[in-house]
Amino acid sequence: MKGPTGSEYVYSMLTRNVVIDGSFDLKRTVRTLGVGRFDDDGCWWWATRTSEGLATIGVEETSEGVASNAWGPGAPEILERLPRLIAADDDYSLGTVNQPMRDILARARGLRLGSTGDVHEAIVTAVLGQVVTKTEGKRSLRSITKVFGIDAPGPNAMTRVFPSPDALAGLSYDDLHSHGVERKRAATIIEVSRRSKRLEEILTMNTDDARSRLLAVRGIGEWTAGIVMGQAYGDRDALPIGDYHLPNMVSWALAGEPRGDDDRMVELLEPYRPYRRHALIAIKQAGISAPKYGPRTATRTHL
Repeated sequence: MKGPTGSEYVYSMLTRNVVIDGSFDLKRTVRTLGVGRFDDDGCWWWATRTSEGLATIGVEETSEGVASNAWGPGAPEILERLPRLIAADDDYSLGTVNQPMRDILARARGLRLGSTGDVHEAIVTAVLGQVVTKTEGKRSLRSITKVFGIDAPGPNAMTRVFPSPDALAGLSYDDLHSHGVERKRAATIIEVSRRSKRLEEILTMNTDDARSRLLAVRGIGEWTAGIVMGQAYGDRDALPIGDYHLPNMVSWALAGEPRGDDDRMVELLEPYRPYRRHALIAIKQAGISAPKYGPRTATRTHL
């Protein structure tokens, strides 16, 4: 395999198995993280940076939980973070639920909410999803990672490490424009990359202070902050306010109302505090969508 400089290098493989009590579904769980990908054999792969260096992890579901392998100088650290990554120790409950939510939870059985601990990747990925379709955002993410990321340690040649804050901080608008990123989002990506160390500090803060620090950055609004607080910080109550589809989806799923706004979504999810994000994602993963009227709306400005 090739290292970041193109030289040959080999790292020993480390392994860790985690036993998980209760219902668990690897695909449902890691889909909430916004990172990594599955191969054809059902193994989930993610490459990241740790305090000790690069790491690649491969995770497979077993009858008792998960089995994982990791490579790179950061392998011990990423394996230590594994239980948090897949929410292996979750023991929370949504409490008393109504019949619609009871059915939804049954359809989203095995869903758990882990967190990556990678604030920079979560912010940039969320910013790339602003004001564009999901397909466009993913296309930009793949393109930027391919060009500005680096090869990951380990046997999976298709795995790339997301670009470092330094790599993106040194770019210009023109550098990002060719990857489908207009000036406003490019400016935000460059800014959060330059301020990455300060933003990473949210992992040591309480929820309110962490969210406030995110919102203090130009280009990060309620929608982006909600995504980051969930995926990177691990706030199980975080909601992405300002989404085009979610209020309608929640209103239809929980109240049979084909249309709703952010206030109505928050009202309907209030009984599930402090696990509103779990309720929201369960609705999404249950495949529920509100009736569609009129022409399809491509995007909505959400920050």
